[in-house]
Amino acid sequence: MVPESSQARGRHDNAASPIVTILLPAHNAESTLNQALDSLVHQTLADWECLIINDGSADDTASIANTWAERDARFKVINTPDHSGIVSALNLGLTEAKGRFIARQDADDISRPERLAKTIHLIESNHHLAAVGCQVAMFPSDQIPSGFTAYGQWLNSLNTPDEIARDIWIESPLPHPTVVIRPQALFSCHGYRATSWPEDYDLWLQMHCAGWQFAKVPEILYDWRHHRDRLTICNERYSTEAFLDCKLHHLAPLLLCREICIWGAGRDGRRLGRALMAKDHRVAAFIDIDPGKIGRTRQGAPVLSPEELPTRYPRQEPADSSGQIPLILVAVGTKGARDLIRRHLTQIGWQEPTDYICLH
Repeated sequence: MVPESSQARGRHDNAASPIVTILLPAHNAESTLNQALDSLVHQTLADWECLIINDGSADDTASIANTWAERDARFKVINTPDHSGIVSALNLGLTEAKGRFIARQDADDISRPERLAKTIHLIESNHHLAAVGCQVAMFPSDQIPSGFTAYGQWLNSLNTPDEIARDIWIESPLPHPTVVIRPQALFSCHGYRATSWPEDYDLWLQMHCAGWQFAKVPEILYDWRHHRDRLTICNERYSTEAFLDCKLHHLAPLLLCREICIWGAGRDGRRLGRALMAKDHRVAAFIDIDPGKIGRTRQGAPVLSPEELPTRYPRQEPADSSGQIPLILVAVGTKGARDLIRRHLTQIGWQEPTDYICLH
């Protein structure tokens, strides 16, 4: 049942198009759905609609969603007979959306009261922004693995368009359920696609390659629930290999016209090399700081030291046979290594992302 304290605040019947449509897919979410919907009722921005896409749930999700819809006209329920997954659910919701912007919310998370107001304000302030998110707090705090803690810290460190663009090839820089999206950007790309990699990261890279920008409100406005059944843990579309396939798919136009070097002859670099060769890209060289690797070969390519890279001053540097300098793909997962590599390449005149791209 809807808590009584929320019912009075939740009554809102706006016949005009709302500012934002919130897409909330829900599959077997009976234990968390009330809390998620209650967090929307308590938003300081009241002009919204929420489409609850009940994705073939076998529990009490439909009943809970219908109860909220009966008490607050801003909630609308879309039922599907079978569980079809998040991409189908989101695309179904988009066909019914009436808002000027599209927002996301997961059925097991909590939006803090000013989340919608502040993200809408930010996206309206800059017409180059395709999507705007916010910083997150992961919970329950005592159940977060160290890897997710580090990921959350990295996410919250990226707020400006420049910061997000710099690191967008490393991992997904926007927590999907926090975003407000500009429909023009969504539909000018291919939107949500059913692929073998994450639908949200695929969308961000589509938008990035089309010239759109991203930003975050530099404030924690969303509580992101961790549990062992989340897709990022149990679905193969979120594996390391799937993310790498997604990156290489979107980098393909650039890789076809540049000679490629990989910085990192360790596990991550070798994985990248295999993935590139599987797509018929040749690796010209590996770069590494390990004296035991320098001078040897990896996957048929020589391993060079960083000192063997040319200093790029002036910018008219020795080029490869295509008339361009090689593109360096950085694939080193060791903590702190990325900053050191960036510092070295910057000192010798290599520019990101023109001359090198960090993939880890």
